[in-house]
Amino acid sequence: MKLKELASLLNGEIIGPPHADDIEIIGVSGLKEAQEQDITFISAQRYIKDLSGCRASCVIVKETISDLSITQLKVSNPYLAFAKLLEHFYVKPQKPTGISKDAVVSDAVKLAKDVSIFPFSYISDGVSIGSGTFIYPHVFIGENAAIGEKCIIYPNVTLREGVKVGNGVVIHSGSVIGSDGFGYVFDKGRHHKIPQVGGVIIEDDVEIGSNVSIDRATTGNTIIGKGTKIDNLVQIAHNVKIGNNSIIIAQAGIGGSTEIGDFVTIAGQVGVADHAKIDSETMIVGQSGVKGHLTKGVYSGTFAIPHRDWLKAQAIFAKLPELNKKIRELEEKIKKLERGNL
Repeated sequence: MKLKELASLLNGEIIGPPHADDIEIIGVSGLKEAQEQDITFISAQRYIKDLSGCRASCVIVKETISDLSITQLKVSNPYLAFAKLLEHFYVKPQKPTGISKDAVVSDAVKLAKDVSIFPFSYISDGVSIGSGTFIYPHVFIGENAAIGEKCIIYPNVTLREGVKVGNGVVIHSGSVIGSDGFGYVFDKGRHHKIPQVGGVIIEDDVEIGSNVSIDRATTGNTIIGKGTKIDNLVQIAHNVKIGNNSIIIAQAGIGGSTEIGDFVTIAGQVGVADHAKIDSETMIVGQSGVKGHLTKGVYSGTFAIPHRDWLKAQAIFAKLPELNKKIRELEEKIKKLERGNL
């Protein structure tokens, strides 16, 4: 495409010589990998130094960079523009394939138009699937589950009975939605299982990574709010409620009946105890432990404390050997003074 076409697509301004409008762009690439006729981007000022060796024909920027030989495309959000270009250049629209004869599909299902079900998937009684949804091979969908429009369910996903999935949801390979919550009561020397009879609701535009486990509620529903994104290898226990547009990063574990607000970020390997409450717009740093109620803020440590306090504690931690030595010296001086007084 001509650069002027891309500028129109991204609502951007071309900064360069008069002929820059007609630069031919054939690819989108990262800053270090970009070649001639590629377009790339920088997301922060600290990457400007890397432009000296860049071979791209155009770089997407937020603010004009002076004394730069590469043509610039100025936009309000370079990262978003880069994402749109990747989609425009490389993501091919999916074409409906219909229902494979090698899929097992109950007669008691409700399928909208343009549904694609690939070989060796199993669709149980009472399932409904919305228009434009793709069900890839070896997917299991349990009784009375409902999947909305334009969803993508990748291979080896399990959607247990009664799970509700909204529109535009993406679930990556190996994830299990609606497995039994971990509920037992101890009596007379053994653990008795508490039946998990609730469900799971996945709202619109959620994306769930690979090998994620989301448990069904004991009663009621486990709920994942609209626009929330869940990374690989995340565990979400029964009756958890996650708000809209939150981010849950790899290997995080969310204990049962926890409530998480909107626009929350939970970083990798964070552990959240059961019945915790995390307010909207809170950020939790990786490997933190969380319990109780966290009000809006940034937290880190185990158990998580305000981030500034944790940073101060870490600074002191590094000095502990030196402080311990001084304490011992002071103790010896005190002992000598006490002996002198005696």
